[in-house]
Amino acid sequence: QVQLVESGGGLVQAGDSLRLSCAASVPSFSSYNMGWFRQAPGKERDFVATISRSGLSTYYADSVKGRFTISRDNAKNTVYLQMNSLKPEDTAVYYCAAVLAGRWPVQRVRDYDYWGQGTQVTVSS
Repeated sequence: QVQLVESGGGLVQAGDSLRLSCAASVPSFSSYNMGWFRQAPGKERDFVATISRSGLSTYYADSVKGRFTISRDNAKNTVYLQMNSLKPEDTAVYYCAAVLAGRWPVQRVRDYDYWGQGTQVTVSS
């Protein structure tokens, strides 16, 4: 059973940075492509970024391209989301997700097998 635990959320001002972490309890973390999604109040859960199991390939939503960076440390079973130049519209609960490596890139919520509980990010103007 895969367990994902996000951390690093908080309240920041517009223009600030935050780094989210997602620790995975899984026997072979490097077998999974990992993704970050976000959900604002009253809205659907949206794709943010994904990283291949090796870490060599990444893919981003247009709304965060150039501002957010996804990375992973397979030795630590952890995936990160570095968020720079944050905007109020980035306010959401951020979720980490895992899917066994196969198709690439995986952007749909329904294609991911495992999810964390989420961490709140609030950006004030």
